[in-house]
Amino acid sequence: MLSEAGLPVHPATPCAVVTGSSSGIGRAIAGHLLGIGWRVHGLDLAPPTLEHANFESSTLDLSDLSDISRIASHLPPAQALVHAAGVLRVGTLAQYSPEDADLMWRLHVAAASALAEAIVPGMAERGNGRVVLIGSRVSQGMAGRGQYAATKAALGALARSWASEVAPSGVTVNMVSPAATQTSMLADPARATSAPRMPHIGRLIQPDEIASLVAFLLSPGAAAITGQDIAICGGASLPR
Repeated sequence: MLSEAGLPVHPATPCAVVTGSSSGIGRAIAGHLLGIGWRVHGLDLAPPTLEHANFESSTLDLSDLSDISRIASHLPPAQALVHAAGVLRVGTLAQYSPEDADLMWRLHVAAASALAEAIVPGMAERGNGRVVLIGSRVSQGMAGRGQYAATKAALGALARSWASEVAPSGVTVNMVSPAATQTSMLADPARATSAPRMPHIGRLIQPDEIASLVAFLLSPGAAAITGQDIAICGGASLPR
């Protein structure tokens, strides 16, 4: 059996499709999975930044459903789908931007739906699969981030709904919701007026910490965990 790149692939090696694999949380997840023996097919607008014999990638605009449709038929059969690609645009009610709101909805919610439609039915037919959506602690609401929070809250509703649909088929669907995480998103000029809130532990969450949790949710040991929104927040959800 050969991969799309012509490399030999052991048929028993599980494959994960990971969005946002070129940077930040998505890259950390892809790298962690490669390190524990998964094959990874990365999806990102940016060029790939990982080099590994079991890594392949497709360059596409995940906010464009037609681009996802173009790629979907060429994706390998996957045992896992991790949707980590995201963007943050901030603004109060008075600063509301329809363009920013639409971008976040398409990238966070519409892309997740399109990819799940393309990948999850195959998992259900094979009787095994894992889906993890990367949410945010902000989904509970935060001043100046209403539209971002709304899209992440919608992901949680999708996760619970899909989990209910596919649980009898051996497929789990969960969401991981980090607090402020140390990625390049913190340096994005678009959020210059909205500083991250430091978790109780006194430091930002590290992408590798999120990757470790995701890897567990993809493992056989997590087969009974589904429909959950799991916070990795460094105590940010604790009362002040």
